[in-house]
Amino acid sequence: MVLLAVIVAPQFKTFDRTMMVLFGLLMAWLLHMLARCRVTADEAGVTVVNAFRTRRLEWAEIVDVNMSVGEPWPTLDLADGTSLGAMGINGAEKDLAARQLTELQALVHARGEARDR
Repeated sequence: MVLLAVIVAPQFKTFDRTMMVLFGLLMAWLLHMLARCRVTADEAGVTVVNAFRTRRLEWAEIVDVNMSVGEPWPTLDLADGTSLGAMGINGAEKDLAARQLTELQALVHARGEARDR
């Protein structure tokens, strides 16, 4: 966008060029926020990093993990009755998402207070 702002036609004024650069920076920031999404599990619990919020959950807080066909990411069902989307597992990557979902479900059932299946 900076290059475009420099080489754009002369009828575009300084304000227009500045707005191009700011738009480019906004898009870069949004893409960065989406790219940082992840789900990380360790001995103490799970960290869910979504685009604009990070949440740390202990194993006992997670009741179940499920992902219906066609959903963009799995949902963590929490002990307080709420749910949390885990954008770090991308449903568009079907095989990888299925493997990651299975691993997370196994960890939740092994370490948490999830119901037995």
